Amino acid sequence: MNRRTFLHLTAATAVVAAVGTERVATAATLRAIPLPPPQREGGRPLMQVLQARRSGRAFDPKPLPSQVLANLLWAAAGINRADSGGRTAPTASNSQDMDVYVILPEGLFLYDAKGHTLQPILGEDLRPLGGRQPYVKDAPVSLIYVSDLAKMRAAPADREGYAAAHTGFISQNVYLYCASEGLATVVRASIDRPPLAQKLGLRPDQRITLAQTIGYPKT
Repeated sequence: MNRRTFLHLTAATAVVAAVGTERVATAATLRAIPLPPPQREGGRPLMQVLQARRSGRAFDPKPLPSQVLANLLWAAAGINRADSGGRTAPTASNSQDMDVYVILPEGLFLYDAKGHTLQPILGEDLRPLGGRQPYVKDAPVSLIYVSDLAKMRAAPADREGYAAAHTGFISQNVYLYCASEGLATVVRASIDRPPLAQKLGLRPDQRITLAQTIGYPKT
């Protein structure tokens, strides 16, 4: 073992000792999660889904099946036109500035729409950091919406407004999918933004806009 490796292992051991039983891992120790292809047929008729759309704040902690998670993320911001890379949610001038981070109990991931996979970011349960409301820590999934303002061609003064609109398109897609599938969801602004942005590794020109929590309704 060389000195560099020894120091690296010593630092890693110190981190684990400092957090006690909390699970900590780097992205290197997590694996990308390939998602099954989205099911683009079925579901309830649109008018029924609009009638059923509502916010829910009581979540069963059981995880979502991989197919449901795959469908949910594709509905949120997946690619629906392979020839152009167009998304299920529009963005001004097709800037595609929005990133969807996925908080699961086992860690933090970034949804890769092109590969339809979850790319690992951090092996830590960030649900308590993903929202101040008590129910957030019990839900199996929270989505964190992030706008990369550097991707926009709009004037700097207009970019925050576009980011808000783009977030609204995505979150409504999620609401409608959840209404169709009998899932509970609620969009939230109460987020610990500075520490969460640090965990996500965001640049100064990337903005956390909103979060959205999803799970089966608690009965």
